[in-house]
Amino acid sequence: MKTADAIFETKKQFMLQAFQQNFEAISASDTAQMTRLRSDAIKTFEKLGFPSQALEKWKNTNLTDALHNDFEISYSKPEKPVDINNIFKCEIHNFETYLFTQLNQNYIFSQSPLTILDNGIIAGSLAEVMKLYPELFAKYYSKKIPADKDNGLVALNTAFAQDGFFIYVPDNVQVEKPVQMVHLVNTNHNVMIHPRNLIVLGKNSKLTLLQCDDSINHQFSFINAVSEYYLDEYASLDHYKLQNKDDKSVLYTHNFFHLENNSNLSTNTISLNGGLIRNEAYISIDGEHCDVNAYGLYLVDAKQHVDNNIFVEHLKPNSNSNELFKGIIDDQASAVFNGHVYVKKDAQKTNAFQRNKNILMTNEAKVNTKPFLEIYADDVKCSHGATVGQLDPEALFYLRSRGICERSARMLLMYAFGVEVVNNISIEILKTRIAKMVEMRLKGELSICDQCVIHCKDEKEITFNIDLSKI
Repeated sequence: MKTADAIFETKKQFMLQAFQQNFEAISASDTAQMTRLRSDAIKTFEKLGFPSQALEKWKNTNLTDALHNDFEISYSKPEKPVDINNIFKCEIHNFETYLFTQLNQNYIFSQSPLTILDNGIIAGSLAEVMKLYPELFAKYYSKKIPADKDNGLVALNTAFAQDGFFIYVPDNVQVEKPVQMVHLVNTNHNVMIHPRNLIVLGKNSKLTLLQCDDSINHQFSFINAVSEYYLDEYASLDHYKLQNKDDKSVLYTHNFFHLENNSNLSTNTISLNGGLIRNEAYISIDGEHCDVNAYGLYLVDAKQHVDNNIFVEHLKPNSNSNELFKGIIDDQASAVFNGHVYVKKDAQKTNAFQRNKNILMTNEAKVNTKPFLEIYADDVKCSHGATVGQLDPEALFYLRSRGICERSARMLLMYAFGVEVVNNISIEILKTRIAKMVEMRLKGELSICDQCVIHCKDEKEITFNIDLSKI
C-alpha cells in the first residue's frame, strides 16, 4: 500500500501531466493575462503540491483518502444544450430569485451566456466575460488573492479553471431580488472540478447572494472552488453558502472578500451534509467604518468531516468584525475550526469578536478548535473563545420532567443550539426553510437532496412535540 507521501506525489504528477497534455483545451479562449496567470499558478502548484498534514493549517484535515481515488478532469463544455429543468428545481414557495446554474463547473444557459440589464448589471459566464469585457475581467480577476497566502489548491484552481459565475453590480445599483447561484455535480465518472467565481459590487451597491452546492448522484467528486468578492465603498453584500453534498464528495471552497471604506459584509455558511468539507474564508477589511459578520453552522455524523478556516484582517481603523460558528458532531464524525483575527498596527478603534461553540454527541465524535488573535494596535476591543461539550444534563432533565421523551428533548436542545446561527438569515422565507432542514437533519430525516440544496421534496408539515416559539 502506498504511503501518504507517495499518494500526494503521484497525484501531483498526475495533475502536472494533465495540465501539459491538455493546455490547448484548457486555455483555448484565454487572454494573454489569463495564460500568464495559468503558467504562474501551475509553477506554484508544482512547488507546493497538495496540502498535507505537515502544514499547521491542515494538521487536522487529511486528504490522503480523497487523493487515493482515481478521477478524471473535464476540459470541455457539454456537446449539446442542457435543459437544467430536467435535473434541478427549487420549490421554496413564494421565494423569487435570479437563478444561475453551473453543471460540472460549466455555466448553463438557455438563451445567452450573459445577462445584461438596463441598469448595467452583468451576470453569467465568467469565461464569456473574459472574452467580451477583457478590461473589466483584467481589473478584478485574481487581484485580491494575497501573494503571501500561497495555497496549492488555490493555485491549482487558477491553472485549471475554465468557467464559473460572474456578476457585476454598478455604482448606486441595488439588486432587487436575491441572486441564487447553484453548482451541481452530475456525472457517471469520478471527477475533479475547478469552478471559479467573481463577484464585483460597485460604490453604494447592494446584493444578496445564495451559493448552493449540491450533487445529483453519489459518484466521487472533488470540487476545488475559488470565489473572489470585491466590495467598493458603501457596498453591501448579504452572502449565504448552503452545502448539502453526498458522503462521497470532497468539497473545498476558498472565498476571498475585499472591503473598501464603509462597506458591509454578512456571510453565513451552513453545512448540512458532505463527506469531507473544508471552507476557507479570507476577509480583508481595507477601509474604515466597515462591518463584517461571519456565521457558520455545521452538522456532521457518521464519518463525515468539516473544517472551517477563517482569517479576518483589519488593515484600517474604525471597523468591526464578529464571528460565530457552531457545530453539532455525532457518531464518529469530526470537525475543525481555525479562526485568526489580525489587527494591523494602525488599525486603531477596531472591534473584533470571535466565538466557536461545539456539541459532541458521542465519545467517538471529535472537534479541534483554535480561535486566535494577532493584535498590533493598542486601542482596540477584541475577544475570542471556544467551547466543546455535551448536552446540558440539567436542561435535558428539566425537559424530561415536563413530559418530553428523551429523544425529543435531545433534539430540541440541539435545535435550540443551532438555530442561533439560522436566525441571522435576513430573508424570512429562506430562514424558515433552512430552519426546517436543520430540524430534519437533526431528526435523521434529511439526506442528500435530489434537487437543490434548499429544496425538500417532502412538503409534509414537520412539527415538534413542543412549541419552538416558546424557546
